[in-house]
Formats: sequence, structure tokens, C-alpha cells
Amino acid sequence: MGVVIKTDAEIELMRQGGRAVALILERLGQSVRPGMATAELDDITVQEARRHGVKPSFKGYQGYPASVCVSINDEVVHGIPGERVLEEGDIVSLDFGAIFKGLQTDAAVTVGVGQISTEAQRLMEATRGALMAGIEQCRPGSRLGDVSAAIQGFVEFRGFAVVREYSGHGVGRELHEDPQVPNFGSPGSGPRLQKGMTLALEPMVNDKGWMTRLSSNFWTVYTADGSLSAHFEHTVAITDIGTEVLTDLVK
Repeated sequence: MGVVIKTDAEIELMRQGGRAVALILERLGQSVRPGMATAELDDITVQEARRHGVKPSFKGYQGYPASVCVSINDEVVHGIPGERVLEEGDIVSLDFGAIFKGLQTDAAVTVGVGQISTEAQRLMEATRGALMAGIEQCRPGSRLGDVSAAIQGFVEFRGFAVVREYSGHGVGRELHEDPQVPNFGSPGSGPRLQKGMTLALEPMVNDKGWMTRLSSNFWTVYTADGSLSAHFEHTVAITDIGTEVLTDLVK
């Protein structure tokens, strides 16, 4: 399958769906507190998706059992909400995608539970900054490798490690489309970006080594060395003049 170019009408629907994703993630982030079971976050997601008129993308996708991914501390991605209770000092990645009138958008944030460590805060700031560094490279004529290299460079300069076994991706008509968007790479490599491409950039950053391991549930991904991990993601559209973040509340 080749790169999927979206029409202006499709991007407008993704813009509307993306705003709903951003609002739902904001609500989830505000809800996080010590003592809550992660299943409560899934319940909130279902309620908020209904209120905003979108359908969660993840529920039932390849058998995934929940509407949101909730990954804690050394969980990188695809944590399944359930009975686990959040504790003071945890960091929690919240990953949510939504379908609005047939078009999909996808985003993620990492938040702290109460007071978190300085190192955890540094990790979260580096991951968020890496996402923005990648977005800055999303303009017509740039290479996909420029985006990947910007993410990698931002992270490694700060002493952290980008996950290499999972990546960002195209998104829109499907939850996962070509091209893959690795969080590491070489400037000037890969396909050229062009107007109408819609991409989900999602740096996953570990405090120490980049390697991961898969849980026995075949969904949850952990850092191989047990170190903390953070995850931030936006869906962006390549425009005539640069990029538009479709899952941001700031328009």
C-alpha cells in the first residue's frame, strides 16, 4: 500500500475528530489521581467519546479490549486498563484514537500522578519536546528521515533513548496507514512529504536503554530494563506551507 493523500474535505473531518481527541485526552489527564483504578479512565473515555460524537478507534482493533491505552511507568505502550490502582509518583501514558465520520485521528500524552521525580519530569519534557521537533520538520519537500532524525537527536542529546521497535504511522482512512514514521533515522532519507499526507508522530522514549519486551497478554510493551518510559503523539496534516496539528486544542 502506498502513501494515502487526503482531500481537503477529509482533512476537515480529521480536524473535527482531532479536536475531540484532544478534549478527551485533556479530560483524562485531569482525571488522573492517586488511588484510582485504571478501568475508571476507560469508563471516562467511553462517556466522553459519546459526548463528543466520536467512536473510539482502539476498542476491538485486532482484539484490543479497551477504548484507551493506559501505560504506567515502565510500560511503553498498549497498557490495558483494569484493576491496577495508580500511585503517587507514577507516570501514565494515555493513548487514544477516534473515528469521526469515517476518518481517524490518534494522539497520546503522558502525565504525572501527584508529585513525580525530577528524572520522570525530565523524561516527559524530552519526549514532548521530541514530538515538537519532529513536527517542525513536517513540511512539503522534506524527507521522512528528517522527521525521524529530529526526534532521535532531540532525545539522545538529553541522555534518553528512543524506542526503535515501535513507530509512528500514517493515519486517516485507517488507523494505521503507510508510511511508517520511525523515531530514529538519517536526515535526507526516505520518501518526500507532500501536501495531503496525514501522519501520527509518536516518540516513545525510555529513561535508559531503547529495547523493549512484550507482556504475556501480547499487548502491553515494557522497557526491557525496567526503566521509565514516556509517550507523546499528535496527528498532523502536511499543508502547502508546513504542517497543521490536528489533535491540538490550540488552533
